[in-house]
Amino acid sequence: MARLVLSDASPLIGLAIVDGLSWLQPLFGEVWVPTEVRQEVLSGRVERGEAAIRSALQAGWLREWASPVPESELPDLDEGEAACIRIGLANPGSALLLIDERAGRAVAIEHGLRVAGTAAVIGMARQRGLIVAARPVFDTLHRSDFRISAEVIHTVLARLGEGQ
Repeated sequence: MARLVLSDASPLIGLAIVDGLSWLQPLFGEVWVPTEVRQEVLSGRVERGEAAIRSALQAGWLREWASPVPESELPDLDEGEAACIRIGLANPGSALLLIDERAGRAVAIEHGLRVAGTAAVIGMARQRGLIVAARPVFDTLHRSDFRISAEVIHTVLARLGEGQ
């Protein structure tokens, strides 16, 4: 298990859509969100998941990283992704970043950081027995406005033995 798990907004929102935010605690212990991510997901503009995210923060296993984030040049990323990457870079070898967006994942990997996305977390939840099957979870996400590529879903389902 990574010693430091940091989440961008998208995985929190996606997991909240499928009532899976609570899977993060048994999977990772505590999960950190930079202040920029907390502001994004609790802005009043995110329709889904704010109550669940607020509840997780109050429970204490989802925690805000309120310490100053080291500065480094990370162009073309949103503030939440950039903050996650900067914190990860300041904690080399110990961080796992939960990021869905392709650009953020590419930059994190380029800097030697480990990444996982919403689909991977769903797969982990299935492997750990937190859910009976991953396919219905992906179906729920598909019916929402949350997007994960069909290729990624197919790969996760195949690894879990839930392929077609």
